[in-house]
Amino acid sequence: MFDFSYEALYRIPALLIALTVHEYAHAVVADSMGDPTPRYMGRLTMNPLVHLDPFGTLALFLVGFGWAKPVPVNPSYFRDGRKGMMAVSFAGPGSNLLIAFIGVVLFAVMVKFQLLGVGVLKFLIWLQLYNIWFALFNLMPIPPLDGSKILMSMLPGRQAYALMQIEPYSQFILIGLIVFGVTGMVLSPIASFLLGGMKMFVGIFI
Repeated sequence: MFDFSYEALYRIPALLIALTVHEYAHAVVADSMGDPTPRYMGRLTMNPLVHLDPFGTLALFLVGFGWAKPVPVNPSYFRDGRKGMMAVSFAGPGSNLLIAFIGVVLFAVMVKFQLLGVGVLKFLIWLQLYNIWFALFNLMPIPPLDGSKILMSMLPGRQAYALMQIEPYSQFILIGLIVFGVTGMVLSPIASFLLGGMKMFVGIFI
């Protein structure tokens, strides 16, 4: 559960950045590939308030599980609908991985040169963690998460349609996986591996 302690001063901004960058990346890639829908819907912005879902935000603070408003995309505008959807879907998690890496670089630089204070370092730690987890969680192949859209773009029509049929039950599936600790059990080692790899890579140069 998300707490309102002093630590929240660092966690909330880091969380908002992870969420906003994720949705903005979807919108930018869709727009760059010819789909004007995100722009018309006002989603081509880094304003976090535009991307927040009221119920998803409330759930995040109450139970530690939440969601943003999905960016509306119309694949009929893409030259190749499948490749277009794959690119748009990967843009969100990909941007989170990039921000996590930037967080690792900034942290290493500030520690090495003893810049700024503990508060900024704590913020950078949460920035790394939230972005890694946003990327991995959204890459899970469960509709309507990005991972399912990437997978559907690669599957034959019949299998893609079958996967799509799970969506009405996806909220219950995701809540069940979180409550019973399955997501943590599966994603934690991957998150640790990725973050460790980033730190090792950055450590070579800094």
